[in-house]
Amino acid sequence: MCPIQQDAPVGISQALTSRSTVMADFPISSEAVSDFQTNGYIIIPGLLDTEETAGLRSYSRAEIAMTAESYSRRDTTGSEARLALRNSLDDQCCYTAIVRSRRVAETMSRLLGDEVYHYHHKLIMKEPLTGGAWEWHQDYGYWYNFGCLYPDMGSCMIAVDQATRANGCLQVLHGSHHLGRIDHTRIGEQTAADVDRVQAARDRLELIYCEMNPGDAIFFHANLLHRSDCNRSDQPRWSLICCYNTRHNDPVIQNGRHPNYSPLEIWPDERVHRILAEVRSRDRRY
Repeated sequence: MCPIQQDAPVGISQALTSRSTVMADFPISSEAVSDFQTNGYIIIPGLLDTEETAGLRSYSRAEIAMTAESYSRRDTTGSEARLALRNSLDDQCCYTAIVRSRRVAETMSRLLGDEVYHYHHKLIMKEPLTGGAWEWHQDYGYWYNFGCLYPDMGSCMIAVDQATRANGCLQVLHGSHHLGRIDHTRIGEQTAADVDRVQAARDRLELIYCEMNPGDAIFFHANLLHRSDCNRSDQPRWSLICCYNTRHNDPVIQNGRHPNYSPLEIWPDERVHRILAEVRSRDRRY
């Protein structure tokens, strides 16, 4: 993991120590926690190293089961935004290793100020020239309706492929999590934040395009307004999103859309590295 530059752009925090210490110790700095609380997100370059990222990309392209479970939601232009989602963790799956990894789960716990558990994880698949847009929304705009009383929740999106403006990288409104939960309505086949409130927020808050290299990650708050454009490039833009809830926010609805609280077993980063490196060693295409 590369050290973060002193002149890093807005939203990128000097969160980590140098690459040589990451596998032995993965601290998240007090400055990063403060940035997250103020801005609603932090971007961490190189959360996965080159070998780990290659392993994740190989696995995601070859793993048929989750891809077969994928479904689409058309945007306002009729283009399909495709994703696959799972509530359960299969310890034979590489995605589970990342969800359980200390560098992801404990970072999220520090950012949210409480023990976290796996709420669900999903794979976003934006194919070249066809991958549709996701409209402006807050994740808590959905999750509130599933029995979560507090917005003390968050997601870690890891770039499987290069994420650029051309292929529909994530966009966020800087600091928009302070607005609170905005009403959401159906727009086409998607559930999106109230368009008038979104426009008012856009008039006041900075729009950030979260361009990322493979292996980079963004941790973001459940009330952060975010969206992404269609993929207009000839390159895919896949990403893995690990979603977490806090222990104190156990949904009041039992056996609802996503899981109630159960302790999350945390795996050391060395174990996660071995799993992803083994996948990489079997498949040298990426």
